[in-house]
Amino acid sequence: MSKANRTTIITNGVAQTRALGRRVARLLREGDVVFLQGTLGAGKTAFAQGVGQGLKVETSVTSPTFVLLARHDGPRRLYHADLYRLTEPSEVADLHLAEEAHDGVLLVEWPERGMGVLPSEHLLIVLEPVEGEPKQRRVTITSVSARYDSVLDGLGARG
Repeated sequence: MSKANRTTIITNGVAQTRALGRRVARLLREGDVVFLQGTLGAGKTAFAQGVGQGLKVETSVTSPTFVLLARHDGPRRLYHADLYRLTEPSEVADLHLAEEAHDGVLLVEWPERGMGVLPSEHLLIVLEPVEGEPKQRRVTITSVSARYDSVLDGLGARG
């Protein structure tokens, strides 16, 4: 495993956050795992919507908080998990997310709820509001493996 590589991008509004999601989606492939972290309202769902658009899924991506895992079919399938309601890593383990999503891209909101049972190789995307700029988001994208280093390279974001 390589050392973590990261980049930070500032988006200005929901449309730019979705556009960044579309850019990332074009670089993802079957079996990839993306973690989305951020407080409520930080832009995780907007980013996920962009990923869905970039993967050309057939249904709208919304927050799957009440179903835990939503499957969106398309040329490349998207599995969108929201772990917000879970409190124990064992509950996350019981979902078998990596196995369920082996034939598509797995996007996990609130992955901190399942640390230790979720895949160790992933792309971590942290969205944070920018202080004093209510529409801006600081999006930090971190890779911890060569596979995801190639995503950063594709974004033109790794030095």
